[in-house]
Amino acid sequence: MNIEQIMSLKEGLVEFLRPFASSFAQRQGMANLEAYSVGLLTDVKRKSIEPIALAAGKDERTLQWFLAQGAWDHDQARAMMHYRVAARGDRLRIGVLDASGHVKKGDKTPGVQRQWCGEVGKKDNCVVGQHLLYTNNDPVNPFSCMLASDLFLPESWDQDRERCRRAKIPDAIVHRTKWRIGIEQLELAIGHGVRFDWVTFDEDYGNNAQFWFELDRLGLRAIGEVRATFFAWATEPCCRSGRAEHAAKRVDNLVTYSPAFTKQPWVRYRIKTTTVAHADWEVKAAQVQLVYDPGRNRHDARSAPSQRRYWLIVARNVQTREIKYFVSNALDASLEEMLRAAWTRWHVEVWFERAKQEVGLGAFEMRNYPGLIRHWLICGMVMLFLTEQTNRLRGEKSGDHVRAGRSGGQSDCLGSLGPPAAERRQTGQDQLLLPAS
Repeated sequence: MNIEQIMSLKEGLVEFLRPFASSFAQRQGMANLEAYSVGLLTDVKRKSIEPIALAAGKDERTLQWFLAQGAWDHDQARAMMHYRVAARGDRLRIGVLDASGHVKKGDKTPGVQRQWCGEVGKKDNCVVGQHLLYTNNDPVNPFSCMLASDLFLPESWDQDRERCRRAKIPDAIVHRTKWRIGIEQLELAIGHGVRFDWVTFDEDYGNNAQFWFELDRLGLRAIGEVRATFFAWATEPCCRSGRAEHAAKRVDNLVTYSPAFTKQPWVRYRIKTTTVAHADWEVKAAQVQLVYDPGRNRHDARSAPSQRRYWLIVARNVQTREIKYFVSNALDASLEEMLRAAWTRWHVEVWFERAKQEVGLGAFEMRNYPGLIRHWLICGMVMLFLTEQTNRLRGEKSGDHVRAGRSGGQSDCLGSLGPPAAERRQTGQDQLLLPAS
């Protein structure tokens, strides 16, 4: 944004940030938060400390101290974001778990090492953040925001606690799988009043059966991808045995050979996957049991089936022949409901792209843990502010005051799967469901 656009938002930004004042031990902390937020909004090419400080008219060392060592409670600030989102009253509330890699040089940034980086699509020297996002998937004016960002700490860092202390990583922060961090993020958000009608995620989470059991424990309805090598039973085995005929099967084999799938026809759906594109997918679904035996490897043929059942869904892209496998614990949901929730994950891809471009989500140059976490948090706060202001900037709300309709502000940045079924029938649109050929 240029300076004129930023000034037009300044009053709204100050008002937006006011509830976060309780997170700071000193009044100067709020002034620094405002300055850093303004710097993130500017159109400087690199959103690192020096250009942000210059754009915001602040001393560079002041903002460095504010992020890295300043006396403020970023956990309380995150809670304030949760309270704000919880008060929205959306009709549909979807949590999306995702990890984001950021390429970094050197070995000083907390958590940096050579690992898979989605940003470049290969292994690279990077920092990985585990994130929880929220979307209402509104068909007309969708809203999305970040609820939590935590560092994924590699095992090599966890095993070198002196290195962690130099990076100011608390001893309580240890190596945890991304799905375990995701469960903790969901628990924290729920504790702050955020409610989820659905939770969705990719195969890095869904491929662990224990993750599903944790979602069941939290009472969350979920749908997520699993790999073709995920194991399940289409029919309950008569006994626990090492014999192959009683063992759990890979889901790609179940879909290919089990009568639960082979005896039903493909159903075709048209699903919106980007802001403009649609794709036709053929779908089948059947109930299965997951592998449950904490004391054994999931590939062990003598593992026990879970007591409850889950949906196993296979989706085949008509044009590309790509195949996706999904699991869901929502036995009371229709196939259309589950597919709608599953494909909201593309909101996250758009959100991350915009957050990196507009507020420098991945442009941090912090060498300590508090600075990194606070940068991610403030980026999420600024993106939430921009999302809430979008309608005013586009003139879609009555009144031109920055505070007009604040509680209902939603972003037009992200698309959806299309209008509800009743609305599609009334308008003749057919964006989701097509008759099977």
